[in-house]
Amino acid sequence: MHRAVLRSRVGIGLLAFAVLACDRPPAQQPPSAATLTALGRSIFFDTTLSASGRMACSSCHDPAHDWGPPNARAVQLGGPASTTPGVRAVPSLMYQQDTPPFSEHFRESDGDDSGDQGPTGGRAWDGRVSSTREQAAIPLLSSFEMANRSRGAVVARLRASSSAPAFRAAFGPGVFDDSLAAWRGLVAAFDVFQQSPTEFYPYTSKYDAFLRGQTELTQRERRGLALFNDRNRGNCAQCHPSAMKRGAFPQFTDRGFIALGVPRNAKIPANADPGHFDLGLCGPLRTDLARRADYCAMFKTPSLRNVARRTVFFHNGVFTRLEDVLRFYVQRDIHPERFYPRGRDGGARGFDDIPPAYQRNVTVDPPFNRHAGDRPALSESEMADVIAFLGTLTDGFRPR
Repeated sequence: MHRAVLRSRVGIGLLAFAVLACDRPPAQQPPSAATLTALGRSIFFDTTLSASGRMACSSCHDPAHDWGPPNARAVQLGGPASTTPGVRAVPSLMYQQDTPPFSEHFRESDGDDSGDQGPTGGRAWDGRVSSTREQAAIPLLSSFEMANRSRGAVVARLRASSSAPAFRAAFGPGVFDDSLAAWRGLVAAFDVFQQSPTEFYPYTSKYDAFLRGQTELTQRERRGLALFNDRNRGNCAQCHPSAMKRGAFPQFTDRGFIALGVPRNAKIPANADPGHFDLGLCGPLRTDLARRADYCAMFKTPSLRNVARRTVFFHNGVFTRLEDVLRFYVQRDIHPERFYPRGRDGGARGFDDIPPAYQRNVTVDPPFNRHAGDRPALSESEMADVIAFLGTLTDGFRPR
């Protein structure tokens, strides 16, 4: 059994045993992991938990789209009337099971723990919550998502929903008498459901089969992998590690944060205000690091698993094709005019979605270490090779 799966199942068992233990009558048995999984799945698809009555968790995290958005919109619509736009692209919920809590000074818990990896971990693009339970509260209470005004309002909707009988069966007939206990049960059900290996981290890609010795990569895919790992060329593995580590399959993210300087997306309504900037770690949705100027414009590195099926990329969904993402990486500093608007002097106004005071935070690591007139780190053919490799990270591959 894969180590991450084993750790997850142990954690699920402990959570199922502990949740609401202090509020439970002695005769009521703790809900099993299977019970919580089924309950969490049912509630995940329940639109009645939203103020509009039309939005469920699955509206933005669709299992048919790798638990990500079912469309190519930069941001999704929610709120009381399902007309309020969000401010960031919706990430996938897959391969999040071993995400550590956010830390400004992250060190590995085993192996070589001598290096400070800087800000790492947490959930959402800015890492502002540290668990699935906390993450579940974000859309439930967000004014531009499910738009509930309070936890009590969520519990009231749950009590009146079709999921209520199963919820009482799991946590006891009087669970709704204590709003806090009901809230804890709700987020625990979400937590356990999202730890389902077959649905959220199945490791069924061609690359996983390759690592198991069950298949071979094509020549193009092998070339793409080599370029992906090459520190002086693609250098993708710096933030998206591709190698197995201590027996665990790679997640293709280091869970860290980086400022890439992606172009401003005019399709996000909030960006119509020229004074609005989404600065990731230092705000506006995260507030505890607002004074850390050295963190501004840094966003969490997503997993690249199933990236070939994704329809929006980066925190602002500015690109909708993987080919354009690769070109941005390779050509950002060589041909900035291809990505950024022109300034008054006729030159490209680079990093147009970051105030000048924070532009020093933008990474210059390869392949971002080129300048106008330099040779790009990857040719068009080599970018195609990398994309071919990225296609091997798509789940659902069946070895012959």
